[in-house]
Amino acid sequence: MSAAVLAIVLSLFSAVAYAAAAVAQERLAAREAGTGVVRLLTRGAWWGSVALNASAALLHVSALKFGPLTLVQPLGALTLVAAVPLGARAAGRRVSAVEWRGTALTLLGLAALLVTASGPEPDEVLSLPEALAVAGATTAVIGVLSRPGAHPGLRHATASGFASGVASALTQTVTVAATDRSAPLLSAHVVVVALLVALFATVGLLLSQTAYRGGLGAPLALVTLANPVAAAVIGLSLLGERLQGGAAGLLLAAAGAGLASWGVVTLSRPDPAAPAPVDDHPVAAVLALEPGPAPVEPSLPAQRPAAPEHLTTL
Repeated sequence: MSAAVLAIVLSLFSAVAYAAAAVAQERLAAREAGTGVVRLLTRGAWWGSVALNASAALLHVSALKFGPLTLVQPLGALTLVAAVPLGARAAGRRVSAVEWRGTALTLLGLAALLVTASGPEPDEVLSLPEALAVAGATTAVIGVLSRPGAHPGLRHATASGFASGVASALTQTVTVAATDRSAPLLSAHVVVVALLVALFATVGLLLSQTAYRGGLGAPLALVTLANPVAAAVIGLSLLGERLQGGAAGLLLAAAGAGLASWGVVTLSRPDPAAPAPVDDHPVAAVLALEPGPAPVEPSLPAQRPAAPEHLTTL
């Protein structure tokens, strides 16, 4: 099995785990609206979502060892694609026409990206000054997006995607540097970048948790799109990654990115023709669920108590 094929397979399993984790986070955020982070740490559901995210992250790290950022990161869109059949099966329904269209667009776009982004195993890493510069720039962007203002869920989702994409780029540096026999396993370079990975991975997780309080569809779409954008910028500008096919390959990659983005947005939109979601947790139904106050049931008019009957003596 070639390195590129192995990276694709690992990314597929990672996407499924991330989809399940996103649903768990959204349901917890909906139940615990306004709850602080400290209280969330006492919830078993929170730690379950963390375990799912950790499993997905390990698979993702393995994929980064065998494939370039421009190949592995766009495959994160498979998170939404994996959610469609899982959610339909859990809800006991068929996949809707909107979901089929979004899935087809996403897969076509990813296929075009795979043709142009396929490459050898990564061998270049970020130097320590480059890693620190990337971390500083990302922190500034996250700070701007996290300020109070309108649409906090969408801004936090974008910040989460950037943080996760940068964490993946830094993870690839740690993975390649740590497996390179020419340098010490625990060099200062590896240790510092590993700490940055832990920082941005945690920030991305917490930002996504707050973003999902406003619903899962649009925030998850932004996380899915912002992640590969941040990673691809780092890979193309600092790690020497290149798209295959020259100018034609660049056009094909742009068309594929457009199709995949269209598919992701389509999958994240509520389907008005879809049946109402059941009370359990089908993934596709959760993606279409818009938060709102519970409907107020009409109260019954108050009835006056019947007058007590008087007993009479015969």
